[in-house]
Amino acid sequence: MPPISPHPSLGQSPESLGPRPLPLHLALQTMTWLSSLAALNGLKDGSLPWNPGLKKAAEALQKNLEKSDTGDFAAAVDAEARRRLTVFAEGVSLYREFPRPPRPTVPAAAWRAGSTELLDYGSVAGAKGANRAPVLVVPSLINRGYILDLTEKRSFMRHLASAGFHPYLIEWGTPGPDERDFTLTDYICRRLEPALDEICRFTGRAPGVVGYCMGGNLALALAVRKPVQVAALALLATPWDFHAGMNGPVRMLKAMAPGLNLMIDQLGELPIDVIQAMFASLTPYSTTTKFNRFAGLDPASDKAQNFVALEDWLNDGVPLTGPVARECLEGWYGDNTPVLGEWRVSGSPVRGEDVRSPTMLVIPEQDHIVPPGSATALAETIPGADVQSIAAGHIGMMTGSRAKAGLYQPLTKWLEQTLTVIN
Repeated sequence: MPPISPHPSLGQSPESLGPRPLPLHLALQTMTWLSSLAALNGLKDGSLPWNPGLKKAAEALQKNLEKSDTGDFAAAVDAEARRRLTVFAEGVSLYREFPRPPRPTVPAAAWRAGSTELLDYGSVAGAKGANRAPVLVVPSLINRGYILDLTEKRSFMRHLASAGFHPYLIEWGTPGPDERDFTLTDYICRRLEPALDEICRFTGRAPGVVGYCMGGNLALALAVRKPVQVAALALLATPWDFHAGMNGPVRMLKAMAPGLNLMIDQLGELPIDVIQAMFASLTPYSTTTKFNRFAGLDPASDKAQNFVALEDWLNDGVPLTGPVARECLEGWYGDNTPVLGEWRVSGSPVRGEDVRSPTMLVIPEQDHIVPPGSATALAETIPGADVQSIAAGHIGMMTGSRAKAGLYQPLTKWLEQTLTVIN
């Protein structure tokens, strides 16, 4: 399989863009400030509605306020709100001005079609093994694949290579003219399947396939459609029951559906800033919190450098084609087609019970993007699946300080055992 030069756009730092969408995050800060001031009268007279879990704390606060001067308290709230907004702005400025070290060298592509590339990590520094089992890794369509190769020290792909595998990574790229009207069926049948065929042809072996997040859904479809060519299947934080633990987001999406469809009609795609805004709505204050913490970090520390690397990746997303956006928003989130057995690829249903490959599912317990119940629903459908829960979040499972011990090593061990038995 002769190497192809890597795509010139891969690995570019989008530091000037983040955090995306910035106007939304600034508006949230300002609205919090203004609403806090507006709520003071209701707080003091007890007329504010409170979350039941905060009732006792609210009662204690109200009692303390009876002894305080309203004007002094309002001034204190105003000062604290201003301080938080200032710290957030400082964190954003520091992030944008942060000196970026070079990203890990992107390996050559072994295959390419349209904007999609198959990156060959078999020749990176530290790769081991002469007769190595191939592993195909499939990321989400929304974010770039280098979350799996974030830094030299935090790289799932380089870990696989150093453990004696021959890893390949799908990098979807930004949809170009060839993909403008692509559906999920197109991505699976016209991109993923030919890439799998190329690996089998070149190595003479069926690879293990690892899918992360939405990439797990695509990898599952690949395993169902190409059972002989998928020697083992690992699904990481893969959603299946899109209504499990997602009542709020599902209601929001249904309310937004007319506007989103109009946008897709006009643009032919779902823009990345809209997608980022939807993700931000799951944990509205997480961006504020993390940039406030970043403002207090030593710029020379590993924590600061890891924060910037991860944030650059988060801001480097790609839009979804119109047909894929509709299939995901209306079919997956709206109608919950996967768990009902109604999601189809090229006319055939994709069902967990049809998987014939040995399968492992890794479910992060602190996942706010794919609630554990959503991924567990898939685990319950796959015969004989090995299911492991880990104490991590959706992204932290792959890039956090405990990712190597929590995910990389257990998954590597499972792949070693499974692929050795098969091959």
